[in-house]
Amino acid sequence: MVGKKVMVTAGPTQEKIDPVRYITNHSTGKMGYAIAENCMRRGAEVTLITGPVAITPPPFVKVVPVVSAADMAAAVKETAEQQDIIIKAAAVADYRPDHPVDEKVKKKDGDATLTMERTEDILSYLGAHKKPGQFLCGFSMETQHLKENSKAKLEKKKLDMIVANNLKTAGAGFGTDTNVVTLITESEEKEFPIMSKDEVASAIFDEILSKMQA
Repeated sequence: MVGKKVMVTAGPTQEKIDPVRYITNHSTGKMGYAIAENCMRRGAEVTLITGPVAITPPPFVKVVPVVSAADMAAAVKETAEQQDIIIKAAAVADYRPDHPVDEKVKKKDGDATLTMERTEDILSYLGAHKKPGQFLCGFSMETQHLKENSKAKLEKKKLDMIVANNLKTAGAGFGTDTNVVTLITESEEKEFPIMSKDEVASAIFDEILSKMQA
């Protein structure tokens, strides 16, 4: 992959409620970081756009730290056009509080309601602005109808490949050192057994490179 430029997104985002609280998810960034390291070891020039995680970044990788979904969208847009391959493994928030405040929200008697607004769909943006020859790979984390939902996402967002996994499958999901994935393209599906995330990262790039060379 020497001479190739690759962008990987990883980790969660944090959406501010007030200076004390935020909304996030269980993503640890392990899968995205494994992908970035595998790609670096193959000789590519790697940009890793990462939400807040507790992992040491791989060496020889350009790291762009972000916090919110808006931050990640801005970083991706600034970098995407120059890339040969984009792998969007980050778990970006779909919604954020619509009115974050600068002072701590004090506890009161009774219930509280938090109203939310949509964040920008980064993967849809990338699909709509994909340049000729660029390879775009997304991730699909599902709890039911894995293949159906993932195929629909592949088509809707104009992806070249999607990495699908089911949160309820043993050995898959957030925080583990393993994953169980199905690689889906327009023409085929490849199911893999439980593997380490490093092995999954290798399988993903083997498949991407085979598709780009076809």
